Parts: sequence; structure tokens; C-alpha cells
Amino acid sequence: MISKSAAELALAAALETGGDFAEIFIEDTRRNRLTLMDGRLDSVTSDRAHGAGVRVFDGFSAYYATTNDTSPEGLIRAAKQAAAALSTARKLSPRPLDVVVSPAPFPVRERPGEVPGDRKSKLLHAACKAARAEGNAIVQVIASMSDLETDVLIANSEGVFATDRRTYTRLGVQAVASDGNGNQTGFEGPGMHMGYEMFDHLVDPEKAARAAARSALTMLTAPLCPAGVMPVAIESGFGGVIFHEACGHSLEATAVALGNSEFCGKLGQPIASSVVTAIDDGTLPGEWGSINIDDEGTPTNRLVLIESGVLKNYMVDKLNSRRMGMPATGSSRRQSYAYAPTSRMRNTFIAPGETEDGEIISTMGDGLYAAKMGGGSVNPATGEFNFAVSEGYWVKDGKIDHPVRGATLIGRGGQVLQRIDRVGKNLRLSQGMCGSVSGSVPVCVGQPLIRVTEMTVGGR
Repeated sequence: MISKSAAELALAAALETGGDFAEIFIEDTRRNRLTLMDGRLDSVTSDRAHGAGVRVFDGFSAYYATTNDTSPEGLIRAAKQAAAALSTARKLSPRPLDVVVSPAPFPVRERPGEVPGDRKSKLLHAACKAARAEGNAIVQVIASMSDLETDVLIANSEGVFATDRRTYTRLGVQAVASDGNGNQTGFEGPGMHMGYEMFDHLVDPEKAARAAARSALTMLTAPLCPAGVMPVAIESGFGGVIFHEACGHSLEATAVALGNSEFCGKLGQPIASSVVTAIDDGTLPGEWGSINIDDEGTPTNRLVLIESGVLKNYMVDKLNSRRMGMPATGSSRRQSYAYAPTSRMRNTFIAPGETEDGEIISTMGDGLYAAKMGGGSVNPATGEFNFAVSEGYWVKDGKIDHPVRGATLIGRGGQVLQRIDRVGKNLRLSQGMCGSVSGSVPVCVGQPLIRVTEMTVGGR
């Protein structure tokens, strides 16, 4: 993208007014999206984003400027704009860019840009047909294929000069069921940090479509869920969204460094049940939330957040490492060059436990089995959350009795962590997009089947 010498000149310009750290982030992204509605082409979009961001630190303060001009002259102008926000007597020079941190990108056999449109269309047609075949009550199927390739370059005044290529491919299937009186929607969205080879053996579009349709059909005739305080079993995969939202965000330095987290000052202390171990891992090959290096050029890693209930680590970026006096953890991410980076999750999950799934259900008495989770909201400062259950079942005397709809899970992250009494053996990850102050980034959420002894369930 640019030479080391050009990067060094821009970094020097960024430090000329007294900053104590400077960073350049350059991005070149190609996106494609194809959507079918009921087997007919609905939209085709392609776009390209190219630009750079220059960031300057002065102690605990940061200044950021962006540009679409990534020529040496354009980068220097952006660097001077960022530098203009401060003025001190200090004058530092960047280190020579002799530290190259460029691990081999995750292997990609079928790059999205080289896959013909008719192959993408064929996969989507198969998904639409499979969903429709699940029942006459399926009145609409929307299937989409999205792919993205991003090349990034990161250089900073500490000598880092890093490059990376990131490739993402994702299928989305939404099925709507109707009985004339109401509608229910099912959705599946498998994605991988890889090319179209994921459809060879890892993702079956027809299977995903059938699952979306069956969920919609099941909920169509389900009665409303009873409300109250009760045991709740939360399924693997996207069930992990509760930990991600209600606890994970509260473990990001973005919140912790400013005192906006219920877990501030609790390193080394029990914050969860002893059966809970939680991990944020950016190294898992091919997973949606994996990265080789973060958006500050720091190599990614496997970070144990909670071990047997004890808080072990926060997720920390460079700026907040200064504020917290802790090392960066390879967790700094951003949607694009238009955003300054901050600490974010990658693949975040509750680790497998020792209990069989059947035992978790059979010993819970009466309560709710949340098979699929939907969206919700959370306050990281307090951990208070509210999440919809998109597919639920009533458990009676330890047996799954019938489907229920309209359930919501209400609580506080720290409190729920303490009330997890069973963790299953079968870990599963699911994919999503996580929004925060640095934009929207790909993440995996996950867990085995878990049980919470007592939760507030909103319903009828």
C-alpha cells in the first residue's frame, strides 16, 4: 500500500507538535452482496472502501484524522491534521520501521472476487427452495450472500509495520411463516473467516434454510410464555449472546478504563459460579471473529477472561492500556479506517463443562428452555439486560413439553454469572455483527447448553 519510508515521514509529521505515540491505519475493502426474495433476484450490490486514519496520543488523550488520499502527501496532511489538536514542548521521533509483524493470513482457497455470480445464485436458490419445502405456511424466504475482502496496513511510532488480509463469507436466510392471523420469523446466518470453500464442507445452505423455516413454523402455533422467576436453560451457539452483551462488553477496557463497568477493580476475584470459564479467542482458524493481528498491529491470542468463576483478564487496547497500567491484549478492533479502534471481543464463549445436556433439562423442574436467542439491549455500567427469546419451549417436570413464544430474559450480567449451576459439554459458536464506539465488527458468540437457577422471564 505504502512504503516504509512514506509511513515514517507521516509518523514524524504526526509527532511534530509533541504527541508521544502515532499510528497509521490503511484499509482497502471490497464488498459484494446478492439477495434473492422468494427465489427472485432482489438486489446486487458491490462497493469498495479505501482510506486511512492517523491517530496521535498525548498521554491519556487521543486525536484522530481520516483521509481517502493514501498517497505519501495525503497521509502527511492527515497526520498534520491529527497533530494540530495538541501542542506541547515535547518533540519525539518515531522509531525506524524495522519491526514487521505480518503473520500469514488465514488460507483462502476460493477468494470471493473470483467466484462467479451464478454459483452464488445457485446456492441461494437451493436455500429458498429448501425453506419453502418445510410447509405451506412459509410465505416468504429471503436469502442473501455477503462477502468481503480487506487488506490493511498498520504502522506506528514504536516501529511496527504490519499487514494483513481478511476474507469473510456469510449466508443469511430469513423465513416468514403466517397463519393469516400473525407472522413468525426464523433466521440462520452462518459465516466464516474464509472464502467460498466454506460451502464445500462446513456450511450447507439448504440445512440452514430448513432450520430457519422450522423455527418460524414452530413459533407460529406456540402459546405465549408464562411470566415469572424460574430456572432457564439456554442453548448453545447464539445463546452465548447474553454473555457477550451482558458480561463481555463489561470486560472490555472501553468500559473498564473509564469506570463504566460492573467488573471494575475485580481482577482475581470471583465474579461467576465456579463452573464458568469464559474465553475470548482470536486465533481459531476460519472462525468469523478471528484475526491474525488486531487493528493496532498486535498479534491476536487466546485470552481467558474468567477461570472457574474468577476474573483473570480484561480485553485491552493501546490507549486504555495506558489508563489501566495493563498490557494490550490484541483486542483492538474497528469497522473501518473511519473509526478509531478500541477494545472489542473476537470469538467469545463460555467453555465446555462436565454435565450432559439431558441432565441439565431433566433436573430443572418447571421452567424455560431458550433454544434460540434474539436481540436485546444492555447497560455495560450496570450489566442490566433485556433479551428476546426467538424460539422457546416450556419445560414441565424436567421434560420439554411444548413451544412458547413472546419470552424475554431480564436480569443483570454479574448476577446471572453467579446463578449458572450447570454447563454442558458441547460447545457451539454462532456468528453476528457487534456494534460499539468503533463501529460494527464480525464476532462469534457461543457456549454449551447452560442452566441459570433463577431468572426473570417476561411473558404473558
